Amino acid sequence: MFTLNCKGKLISADTPLLMGIINATPDSFYRGDLNARLKGISALAKKMIGDGADILDIGGQSTRPWSSRINAAEEISRVIPVIEMIAAEHPGVIISVDTYSSKVAEAAVHAGASIVNDISGGHADSDMIPAVAGWNVPYICMHMKGSPENMQQHAQYDDVVKEVLDYFLQKQQECKNAGIKDMIIDPGFGFAKTAAHNFTLLKNLSVLKITGIPLLAGLSRKSTIYKTLDITPDEALNGTTVLNTLALHNGADILRVHDVKEAKEVVQLIVNYKSVK
Repeated sequence: MFTLNCKGKLISADTPLLMGIINATPDSFYRGDLNARLKGISALAKKMIGDGADILDIGGQSTRPWSSRINAAEEISRVIPVIEMIAAEHPGVIISVDTYSSKVAEAAVHAGASIVNDISGGHADSDMIPAVAGWNVPYICMHMKGSPENMQQHAQYDDVVKEVLDYFLQKQQECKNAGIKDMIIDPGFGFAKTAAHNFTLLKNLSVLKITGIPLLAGLSRKSTIYKTLDITPDEALNGTTVLNTLALHNGADILRVHDVKEAKEVVQLIVNYKSVK
């Protein structure tokens, strides 16, 4: 399907990859994340790797709606000990840093991360894209309008699929011009998008394959699931599995998930389903 060069570690993906979410934040929306203590994070990382995670995504800045931005120093204090610990305990694992600060990303790459996951697509920090190019690591570029503090006020589109596609075509050229060799796109489910927008994007996900860039889907336990079903995030595993299945069927190459074991089963079943002539 595609390859990624992660600081010399080559990922060759013949089947969809799984990215396990590890939130090093005190206000993670999903309470099942063990992010309060390094011991808990260590156990979570070990479990995710054992369950089949290809990448662990470490974030120290909450990006849920109406969340406030913290400064780079505080974010670094949250994520760097986690990255250093996981890199030491699992030297073969690929670590991604979930940040829109180039200062945090730089510290994370030096600490052991080899992918930068930027929800702002470089808009929050103009130094991000040139910096990533210099580190020679893959860049995950997400679509979002506004910022986490105000993004829900910007959930207005004439044609959400066309607008997201146009955004990525422009970002693809920008990243190429900067010198980024490996790029991944994320349509940003839930970021400045209503549930209707999210379902429309999911149904038309294959349109984004026009870019020829690996496609990441992050639907895990999001409000589109639990508000639609009138349940809590803790109860949203079954709904997540359903939407992950649709995402893979419609062309997703990477799933960003809280529940790796269940997502691995989705990948295995979809791969077998698609192999039938």
